[in-house]
Amino acid sequence: MKKRIRINELEPESYKAMFGLEKYLGSTSLNKSLKELIKIRASQINGCAYCIELHTKDALKNGESNRRIFALSAWWESPLFNEKEKVVLKMTEEITRIADNGLTEKTYEEAKMNFNDNEIAQIIMQISVINTWNRIAVSTHMYHEE
Repeated sequence: MKKRIRINELEPESYKAMFGLEKYLGSTSLNKSLKELIKIRASQINGCAYCIELHTKDALKNGESNRRIFALSAWWESPLFNEKEKVVLKMTEEITRIADNGLTEKTYEEAKMNFNDNEIAQIIMQISVINTWNRIAVSTHMYHEE
């Protein structure tokens, strides 16, 4: 795969803004495990190898199990994820695939039963930011150098 432009070098202020969002997300009340599940699952859907590798490593460092990471692509069938995690993963799928149906009323109501409004806002922001990172990485052919 041929490398393309490096947005971080050409437009460093755009990356500064993205890292500002990351800093905000790092300060939210969502636990790290949920944040990494969101990042990995959205990256799987978007086919972003760069982000899958990065966030899988981060999840493992934060105590996530290999078993749960392996099951993440079929989370809805797995007993390894609790109700809250399944709602977040459903939100991740629906928001990532926004053109299909968007965040459905059913999923939103499930989120309201498991999270407060601020947490829902934080989840939506986390999903939105990883989707932006995925689009940057896929569009520019970012990859980890060995």
